[in-house]
Amino acid sequence: MATAIYLEHYLDSIENLPCELQRNFTLMRDLDSRTEEKKGEIDKLAEEYIANVKNLASEQRVEHLQKIQNAYSKCKEFSDDKVQLAMQTYEMVDKHIRRLDADLARFENELKEKLEVSGYESTDGRTLKKADTRGLREKRGSRGRGRKGSDEDSPKKKKTKNSSPDLSDALLPMQPSDVLDMPVDPNEPTYCLCHQVSYGEMIGCDNPDCPIEWFHFACVDLTTKPKGKWFCPRCTQDKKKK
Repeated sequence: MATAIYLEHYLDSIENLPCELQRNFTLMRDLDSRTEEKKGEIDKLAEEYIANVKNLASEQRVEHLQKIQNAYSKCKEFSDDKVQLAMQTYEMVDKHIRRLDADLARFENELKEKLEVSGYESTDGRTLKKADTRGLREKRGSRGRGRKGSDEDSPKKKKTKNSSPDLSDALLPMQPSDVLDMPVDPNEPTYCLCHQVSYGEMIGCDNPDCPIEWFHFACVDLTTKPKGKWFCPRCTQDKKKK
């Protein structure tokens, strides 16, 4: 229920965001067009000045150069306006990101309080996770750099194989953005292109020499496990080069 409330409030807050972003991008595109027109005008004035400079009197030269200077000043004005719009657009999006972070933090605190009331100790969950990651490191050490084993060897399976799943994981599925803000045990191995610890659904690269081996679904744009062999973006790119 709490999740629905947070989501509803957040969606209400960003309802007008697409229109505001479209307006700013339209203004920026218009400024680009006006700048290009002004640059064409500057080129034309410069060509005229170079072609006729020998025949121009001193006052006419100053007047012509002043026109070029004014055109450059106008270009700079357009550029400054575009920078201001870009900063405004960034702040507009960043404001909603900060609100989302705050909502997630509040929701996480509320969830922890409910878990404590229900008799689940958070320390037990952490102990279970550390024990599982130690088992994962031992498994990885035993197989070295060879091909990965069955799906039961994956970080995801190692976490859920030995005992019942952690209640907090069941109630609040881990997302990549959550992990970036969490303190990481320096002794816990990291995976994937994001260099984060194992969480959620993961897939192993079928290249036996892959330096990373395991990848989060979200980081490689996967929602389900693909059929057949799967190679990570880095190994796929290396194969194309060869």
